[in-house]
Amino acid sequence: MNKIIRKMPLNPTVTLMEIEAPLIAKKAEPGQFIIVRSHSDAERIPLTVADFDREKGSITIIFQIVGAATMRLNSLSAGECVESFVGPLGRATNTEGLRKTAVVGGGVGCAIAYPVTKKLFEQGTEVHVIAGFRTKDLVILEDEFRAHSSSFYAVSDDGSWGEEGLVTDALKKLIESGEKYDEVITIGPLIMMKFVCALTKQYGIKTIASMNPIMIDGTGMCGCCRLTVGGKTRFACVEGPEFDGHEIDFDEAIARSRMYASEEKKAREEACRLMKMGEEAKA
Repeated sequence: MNKIIRKMPLNPTVTLMEIEAPLIAKKAEPGQFIIVRSHSDAERIPLTVADFDREKGSITIIFQIVGAATMRLNSLSAGECVESFVGPLGRATNTEGLRKTAVVGGGVGCAIAYPVTKKLFEQGTEVHVIAGFRTKDLVILEDEFRAHSSSFYAVSDDGSWGEEGLVTDALKKLIESGEKYDEVITIGPLIMMKFVCALTKQYGIKTIASMNPIMIDGTGMCGCCRLTVGGKTRFACVEGPEFDGHEIDFDEAIARSRMYASEEKKAREEACRLMKMGEEAKA
């Protein structure tokens, strides 16, 4: 069991947890993920390493409360323990040799984009960050990004934070203004990454996309994270989670990600009912 050192809400639906895990912290790198199980009978959840502290021996995870499993994880408080915490898993982000990059993050995907940005910045890469959210109330990690990027561009759908528009609008402006990137790294909703990759393909800019959103068991056994990359079947959890964005069949991945929407809704409703009953019993 691993102790929760710190817990804090980042917005109404996103929570940060710092968890004691010295062996994982010793080897973790940006782009990798862990498997967490909140309770002995809970679902196993793959969550990307949002940060790590090797000296302190801790791993930071950031998750969105969207279903039964994340609701149960969020029910735990600092000082309590998660049942299991396994990792680091997946392939680390390759940052070697990059002189100038653009990191494009969307929504809770910014939690994955941050450690990559931090490593790039600390190794001396000129890194431009474009972060997009639907509205100001959902913004996370703004201060952290500003502290670890050469330039920071904020965009929101409704204009309540930064410029109004999409991350692709901001990226296109930068490219057309003459910025020359060795690579673009995009992390966020599948639909966002699809259009970022479609844009960079027009300009011939190498683009890496993180397919964390489709992972489930994290070991390659369930097969749910399979996707088509360059005409071949790949598994996001054991062969990724990062792939050449220009070779990913995003339409297939998006369609498959919606397959269990009804089951997920039922599980969430049941979890809400059980948690409410528990609160009433305590009262």
